[in-house]
Amino acid sequence: MLQYLKIKNLALMDEVELNFECGFTAVTGETGAGKSILLGALAILSGSRIDKTIIRKNTDVCKVEGGLYFADTKRLDSYLEAFGLPPCEDGSLIICRSISHVKTSRIQINGALTTLGNLQELGEIWIDFHGPGEPQKLLKEKWQRELLDRYAQIGVEVTRYQNGYQEWKQILQKVDKLQIQDRLSPDELEFIQNQIRLIDQANISEKSIESLEHNYIRSTKARELTGLSTNIDTALRGDEGIIKQLGGLLQTARELGEIDVESNAYADRLESTIIELEDLSDSYGQLARDYEFNEEAEHAIQEKMNLWLELSRKYGNSVKAILEKRESLTKKLTIQINIDGSIERLEQQARELEDKLEKQAESLRLKRQKAAKELSKKAVKLISLLGFKKADIQIVILRESVLKEYGDCSCQFLFSPNLGQDLLPLNKIASSGEIARVMLAFKAILAQVDDTSVLVFDEADANVGGEIANVVGMELASLGKRHQVFSVTHLPQVAGKASGHFIVTKGQNNNSTSITIKPIHEKKSARLIELARMLGDRHSQSALNHAKELLLS
Repeated sequence: MLQYLKIKNLALMDEVELNFECGFTAVTGETGAGKSILLGALAILSGSRIDKTIIRKNTDVCKVEGGLYFADTKRLDSYLEAFGLPPCEDGSLIICRSISHVKTSRIQINGALTTLGNLQELGEIWIDFHGPGEPQKLLKEKWQRELLDRYAQIGVEVTRYQNGYQEWKQILQKVDKLQIQDRLSPDELEFIQNQIRLIDQANISEKSIESLEHNYIRSTKARELTGLSTNIDTALRGDEGIIKQLGGLLQTARELGEIDVESNAYADRLESTIIELEDLSDSYGQLARDYEFNEEAEHAIQEKMNLWLELSRKYGNSVKAILEKRESLTKKLTIQINIDGSIERLEQQARELEDKLEKQAESLRLKRQKAAKELSKKAVKLISLLGFKKADIQIVILRESVLKEYGDCSCQFLFSPNLGQDLLPLNKIASSGEIARVMLAFKAILAQVDDTSVLVFDEADANVGGEIANVVGMELASLGKRHQVFSVTHLPQVAGKASGHFIVTKGQNNNSTSITIKPIHEKKSARLIELARMLGDRHSQSALNHAKELLLS
């Protein structure tokens, strides 16, 4: 609960400190007196975005501080710990927010600086606003579903499902992206595989290509090479060849050595030359035989050369260029294989997650169906007290054909204000006054299962009066048994049911206008006068008597 509130330089208010008790507190005052300032201060503490125009004229800083007490702070402390903020001491949460024209705005929680985002998250825990525009939310299907889920108390399950749903959609998006990104057609895939196979078949290396080019020349010039090497062999070893001629010379040299022993050294050299020429002749003869390629060998060399020339034309006339191309093609093929594998894995994950989501969605649907029946019955009962004696409300659960972010079903609130009228969607039948009372009924029911500490109603009694206003007051007082309730009201029947009562007044002098807020529930006379004013005349004895009756009822 909110224990105290300090306000300084907010709009037309100078400075005030207010203390609050549990239960239902009414805020009243003349039209235009500034009753919304109190609600504005609470909005500031809850993390609402505030324009700097709310700072009181001729001042630099607006400051609002609030102290709250919680009997159980476990949930709150878990948030504070996540935000890196000090925990509550003795159940107390202290929030202070200042807004400046010239300086950076400051937010403190339990004495530590924090962000607006953190303040907003905490605000969702401890306070709930029901403003003049709130009933219009009831016309939106999304809000209807959220309201039903709050009543069913399945928020944790919905969040778990939504997290899984987002994960599932992200996986499907990845699959779609992979299927269109760098995908190869079957023809492209076959072409790449063929090119890699051809390059591998060529067995390319600097040494192998050098050998291929050498063998290719020998095979294409085989006849010429054979003839030349044979001619050399014949010239060396033939009947008229050099070796035979040198053999005659060697015989003469030996005869010379018999006469001059010293010349035998020359004869030995001549003999060595003959032996060398014989060996050389053998080599040329072998070379001539080597040049004699058979048809199969020539064909193999020709095919290898054709393959090399084809690869050279496509990918560059060098071993390095072709090998680099093979690496590039292999990488593209690997990516393709990886894409296919990734798609298969992701699709399997998606199927498994979809199965899980379908089970979760079914569980949510069953719980929504049960909650819809209960909530409809309670709403019909309560709205009859609010003036619709023969009205009917039904919450219909509609099955979806595919999974959505909220499950496999949506919901629709149907309303019939009068007996004999068809049940139709709220946005097609209800007037603004009807919607306001329907919303109040749902809010009152939700408050029974909601653990939000502070409920704020800004003119929730609009468009009602008389006996209905009395019922509204009773419902707000009933809510005050489980929550701390604040309500800005113009109806004395509502204000009379409050355990706490604050009055807002506007004062003016020649230079300025100011607003004050003060409690009057501790002074019965002051409260009677205010209720009499709200009834029409604070000086009327009948109004004062009626005010007494309101306080006693």
